[in-house]
Amino acid sequence: MAGAAGSSSSLRRLLLLSLLTLIPLLATTTAAVGANSSVTYDQRSLIISGRRRLLISTSIHYPRSVPEMWPKLVAEAKDGGADCVETYVFWNGHEPAQGQYYFEERFDLVRFAKIVKDAGLYMILRIGPFVAAEWTFGGVPVWLHYVPGTVFRTNNEPFKSHMKRFTTYIVDMMKKEQFFASQGGHIILAQVENEYGDMEQAYGADAKPYAMWAASMALAQNTGVPWIMCQQYDAPDPVINTCNSFYCDQFKPNSPTKPKFWTENWPGWFQTFGESNPHRPPEDVAFSVARFFGKGGSLQNYYVYHGGTNFGRTTGGPFITTSYDYDAPIDEYGLRRLPKWAHLRDLHKSIKLGEHTLLYGNSSFVSLGPQQEADVYTDHSGGCVAFLSNVDSEKDKVVTFQSRLYDLPAWSVSILPDCKNVVFNTAKVRSQTLMMDMVPANLQSSKHDGWSIFIEKYGIWGNVDLVRNGFVDHINATKDSTDYLWYTTSFDVDGSHLAGGNHVLHIESKGHAVQAFLNNKLIGSAYGNGSKSNFSVEMPFNYRVLPFNVITTCKSFLGSAYGNGSKSNFSVEMPANLRAGKNELSLLSMTVGLQNGGPMYEWAGAGITSVKISGMENRIIDLSSNNWAYKIGLEGEYYGLFKPDQGKNIRWMPQSEPPKNQPLTWYKVNVDVPQGDDPVGLDMQSMGKGLAWLNGNAIGRYWPRTSPASDRCTSSCDYRGTFSPNKCRTGCGQPTQRWPV
Repeated sequence: MAGAAGSSSSLRRLLLLSLLTLIPLLATTTAAVGANSSVTYDQRSLIISGRRRLLISTSIHYPRSVPEMWPKLVAEAKDGGADCVETYVFWNGHEPAQGQYYFEERFDLVRFAKIVKDAGLYMILRIGPFVAAEWTFGGVPVWLHYVPGTVFRTNNEPFKSHMKRFTTYIVDMMKKEQFFASQGGHIILAQVENEYGDMEQAYGADAKPYAMWAASMALAQNTGVPWIMCQQYDAPDPVINTCNSFYCDQFKPNSPTKPKFWTENWPGWFQTFGESNPHRPPEDVAFSVARFFGKGGSLQNYYVYHGGTNFGRTTGGPFITTSYDYDAPIDEYGLRRLPKWAHLRDLHKSIKLGEHTLLYGNSSFVSLGPQQEADVYTDHSGGCVAFLSNVDSEKDKVVTFQSRLYDLPAWSVSILPDCKNVVFNTAKVRSQTLMMDMVPANLQSSKHDGWSIFIEKYGIWGNVDLVRNGFVDHINATKDSTDYLWYTTSFDVDGSHLAGGNHVLHIESKGHAVQAFLNNKLIGSAYGNGSKSNFSVEMPFNYRVLPFNVITTCKSFLGSAYGNGSKSNFSVEMPANLRAGKNELSLLSMTVGLQNGGPMYEWAGAGITSVKISGMENRIIDLSSNNWAYKIGLEGEYYGLFKPDQGKNIRWMPQSEPPKNQPLTWYKVNVDVPQGDDPVGLDMQSMGKGLAWLNGNAIGRYWPRTSPASDRCTSSCDYRGTFSPNKCRTGCGQPTQRWPV
């Protein structure tokens, strides 16, 4: 991805800035809201400075792109018809250690907010601070799980205390910058919690008191703007409950005094490693938006308008890809996705033509057929706006409205801003289609030393971190300071038991992946992403780190076996070539993003749960209660080999060509910045599984895991009918994420 690493180095800045040279900066610096403006609401809409407003909002998450991209992204949203930019606030990015705050580079919230304000757009700040968003641990810091007595998202005093403290910290930061509309700024809404209404039953009697406390705590912040709670069906007055879904036209607020808001319209969907790529047709996105405004909605937000990249280890899931492209109107590289971007821009213009009548007029419903209807708005000045809908998912229809005939394609809405002339139909895409293609470019080494490598030791390196009889949980041991945890043990085998045996190593794990080394040799690798993942495998393994300008990669998988399903636990059987006497077994357990949501999600563990060996005269050796030694992380991580100042570290071994099929290997190379202004990606198709760094900045995980050939793909996508992420998919039998950066 262009600017994937978020580097602050001069070379990287030059590359990023070159992507922006064709995009003029916005001339206006006028704030969207005037001094001391009021933001209130009634049953119809948000009221800003005494005027009802119909608002198009766009999600752009600041940590998922680099700061150099922010002005262009915001400008593209504005050109696409946006009134607002919405973002979550990512607690674990801003407070990585208790009491230690970080608001630099990609996490510079104030800088991002100023860019939005200077563009003349409003801002919606979803503080949460639980946010989910396919973000690791739902945005909550891992350290909070280890504060004694803490249980997330329930009526728990330690959790509430820390949640209030962080919320107040963010609110005070925004107040200091005078960003709230009540101060003359541009923040018109704030959100507390996130989609908790769907969780309340699972949390029992303490759920509702917690939800009510969260609302009360938010209101006590005195921001001077309304607060929202999405998917919170019992949100107390004056907090507004809102809808998140592919369709929200039938949504009704929990009070007749509240307006109808849609905080998450999903224009696409996220992707997981080893899965085909989901797409939502622009015709269906437009259909959902037109239906929402036709049925009385007044604020709609695209989640997401630009998805970006899950840099470093920020992706959740587990197994969510580093790319968070989401099939959004602006793609991962910051380019317009056509025709989706243009089709929605034209839709926004059409809806805005009737804004006054929609917000101040009276509405009526007219049946035009069994599955055809009109939503009509009229005002005292003679204004008339109509939305003609055909919700039949198969048949086009001709309908009569006010003595005129109108053609309505299946699953479409026609917008008539004067109740006579159709200015837009959601099924008729007028924009050109733009297909992006990655053109190979030969990267030239900028230094004479070429490639360098560092090969990890298999098993314990340095001093042992833990010794236990039995297994420790992976996440409890690492506190998510790394993806990697070594489990090592030894055991003796009587030579008389080896003759004629087909010895098999059996491993069970809570997730997410494992590499097995027996007597200092790789015997197999496996990973989960399924609740039924039993399989056998024997294969080599690799791990890498790439630098660009300095590209560093650490590659861990060469081949693998896995199960497909909804969970990350798995079991695996591997042929084991035992020897008489002492045998050394080293298991490298790996996480691929932490659980990001669900009831009690913070208790979801990872790591090895059972190790057995079979095939010796019908005997099974259970090593689960053995004495196990543990080492947290990899040696290359410990020495920071990915950092630019470690380029001359003696551990790096120069190579004329990078070795292939080499397990647990770090790779480093210096290259010149490619010529031109186009976005840049790294083709990782020939790699296994690993992590990549650019100029010392963690780009993220790469894993070109091939999706099944029969993974729900179709030769064409029919926009008609209710959409789900399983409906329109591409990339079956292809690497999940060939271009992660």
